[in-house]
This record gives sequence, structure tokens and C-alpha cells, in this order.
Amino acid sequence: MGMPINEPPKICAVHPLAETRLFAVEAVDLHFANGVAVQFERLRGQGAGAVLVVPITAQGEVLLIREYACGTERYELGLPKGRIEAGEPVLEAANRELMEEAGFGAERLTLLRTLTSAPAYSGQVTHVVLAEGLYPARLPGDEPEPVEVVPRPFDALDRLAFDADLTEARSIAALYLARAFCAQRERFNE
Repeated sequence: MGMPINEPPKICAVHPLAETRLFAVEAVDLHFANGVAVQFERLRGQGAGAVLVVPITAQGEVLLIREYACGTERYELGLPKGRIEAGEPVLEAANRELMEEAGFGAERLTLLRTLTSAPAYSGQVTHVVLAEGLYPARLPGDEPEPVEVVPRPFDALDRLAFDADLTEARSIAALYLARAFCAQRERFNE
């Protein structure tokens, strides 16, 4: 068995390495309680994080979007998502992104969970929001081309999770969180 962890390491210094409009890369000098000193690198997001929206229609479909993903250099399926603007509440950001990317607003928004992607080197957070009571509403977005909205049966999630066009881990995790939340809500309402 390893030693119990009593306290986090002391941050001795933070050195900026690079900065863009979206990210900052920093070197962090750490001193652990066991005497070990190391330097880690971390990626910090600029701003309040991001939202990822799970829109469920009254017909039981989840609305995915297909858009170009520069990181994988191909079109990918995923959930509507985007940055939270300075001072913008999480649920308002979720509804705005839903309107910009999918052309719908939501009567009911529920914050399901806040996730990290790679906490060992990134402090970025994504707030997963369930959107229900959808109605048509479009806002102009910042996408360089129109985004395709792709409805899929929410009850076929286990099959959808293996769709070759849906590779984003945050979207897959958010879909399963939404399913667990809806199932739990159903049990309590019986």
C-alpha cells in the first residue's frame, strides 16, 4: 500500500510558457510533502469553462450536431457545446449555445455535472446540462459553416456510443449522465 495523501503539494512558482485567445500553457513548480520537487506543465482555459448540452426532444430523440473538428481533421458528431462568456451563468450559456448550434431553446435546463477531461495537466471544466422542453429558436453563432443537426433515438444510446462518427469522450460521458439522471428521475416519480 502507498502512503496516505495528507495534503496537496505546495505550488512554489508558475511560469507562463505560451498563451492564445483560448488557452494558456504554464510550467508549475511543485513541492510535495515527501520532499520531492517537480515541475509539471498544465493547460489552462481562458475564461469560465465550457458547456455541453444534451438536448432531448419530446419524441425521445437526442439532438447531435455534425461539425468539422480541426483536431481530428474530419467531421464529427457531438453535442452542442461552447465557451461560457465572462459573467454568463452556466444555464444561460447552455441555452445560448443550443440556440446557436442546433436552432432550439429549452424550457427546462438542468446542470447534471461538471467534468474535467485530463485533470493531471488541464484545469479546464465542462458543465454538462440537460435541455428539455425544446422549442425552435435560433441565434447567430460563430461557426464558419452551417452546422448539421442529427436527431438520434435517445433509447438507443448503447448503439450510438459506438458510432464511428461520435468519438468525443465528453459527449459520450454526457449522454450516459443524462440517461442515468432521467432513469433516476423516473424511478422517484413512480
